[in-house]
Amino acid sequence: FSNIACELLTSDVSIINDKLGGDESLLEMLYKFLDKDPPLNPLLASFFSKTIGNLIARKTEQVIAFLKKKEGFISLVLKHIDASAMMDLLLRLISCVEPATLRQEVLHWLNDEKLVQRLIELIHTGKDEERQSNASQTLCDIIRLSRDQANQMQDNVDSDPLLTVLESQETVTGLLKNMFEGERSEASIVNGTQVLLTLLETRRSALEGLMDLYSQGYERSYTVSSSILSAIEPYLKDFQQLLLDPPKKSAILMTVGILEQPLGNARLHVARLVAALLQTSAPSICQELCNLATMDLLLDLFFKYSWNNFLHLQVELCVAAILNHPSSEEQPSLDIQNHDGDPVASNSDREGEKGTNSDLKSSVFNALVAHLFQKCQLVQRILNAWEENDKIQADGGTRRGNMGHLTRIANMVVQNLEKGPVQAQITDLIKELPEDCRGRWESFVDETLRETNRRNAVELPFMVGLSCDISSG
Repeated sequence: FSNIACELLTSDVSIINDKLGGDESLLEMLYKFLDKDPPLNPLLASFFSKTIGNLIARKTEQVIAFLKKKEGFISLVLKHIDASAMMDLLLRLISCVEPATLRQEVLHWLNDEKLVQRLIELIHTGKDEERQSNASQTLCDIIRLSRDQANQMQDNVDSDPLLTVLESQETVTGLLKNMFEGERSEASIVNGTQVLLTLLETRRSALEGLMDLYSQGYERSYTVSSSILSAIEPYLKDFQQLLLDPPKKSAILMTVGILEQPLGNARLHVARLVAALLQTSAPSICQELCNLATMDLLLDLFFKYSWNNFLHLQVELCVAAILNHPSSEEQPSLDIQNHDGDPVASNSDREGEKGTNSDLKSSVFNALVAHLFQKCQLVQRILNAWEENDKIQADGGTRRGNMGHLTRIANMVVQNLEKGPVQAQITDLIKELPEDCRGRWESFVDETLRETNRRNAVELPFMVGLSCDISSG
């Protein structure tokens, strides 16, 4: 009868809420559900979480006072974090407490209990994968909830202590140490990177991806804290090493044949992280990615794993971030406050540094664009891949799965040759190509690419503007 009991207790009848929330012996009886060895029964855990969650929303003060008296409450919840219902319970404490003053009190209590640090400790090589995944998801939800709440409250409330801790350089560094300490595991890399990606999110959107990037430019809902980027930068070489030497995976059978060495979720998440970092336009990060030749390696993977469209999209986003980077006036500002809320530099100092910073950003991005065309040989790769695909199809083979994304990348180059922030530089870089390559490129743009775009527009009228080929999935 546990389901019926839960439905009755959460039926939002005031007399039931008053009785349950006002009688500590009844709350004690409910609380004892947590005092068990893991794993909890998932269904019963969901009933427990729903009941407590209802009381948190309806009898907030009484229930919060009761839970705060329980010294081991957070420890018990984290002990059972492998049950997703425990994630829900934590998030209800963060999002369902009203008024704002009481919510702030709860946030400080959770912060005093070191909730963020304890969740991060669970994302560690050797830990149970389910616990790692749920801890990661909880941290991601805390970041998004806290930022949304801050946006709604504006300046009417104190800063969220959980978010402040999460965005601190010390915390991000601790997370990265856990990810790379000891024997690397795909679970810790993926779950840790999920948290980093959430920290790097600059807006919430129903549509994520290229069209969002192209249509809205670089509008930002949130700023990326410089402390996050400062923590990530020293570990870029470790992420680079993951692209070269990922956690071992068994061969898998695909419809196009056996894949001896799958790309893997770890490398896909590294590609996602690089795309997100490039979109921050942070000069030191972009310079380090250039020094490491990360884009060259990602393009290698783009062509090697010709059927992995998840990877293709991330590489395309990287190219878009390099070619469409905003001017210094449009670039998103980084939050350069320290964690006491005091500005690092005065306004007058910043004004004095503006010209220097602008020159630095331009220099770094010019180097990154040059790197893309010279070291990575983007134009040559596009031409060679297209010719190889034509030969495969002429011999009766299947069109490669990355051709739709390659079409969009080629169109991106052409569009930036016509207009854009690096138009002049790209024009010069194209002129520097060997004469035969330049001739092949001009013929490709005037004939092959033009015909491909025309055919796509005719065949896919419902996707006009995407320049996407349906066969690329």
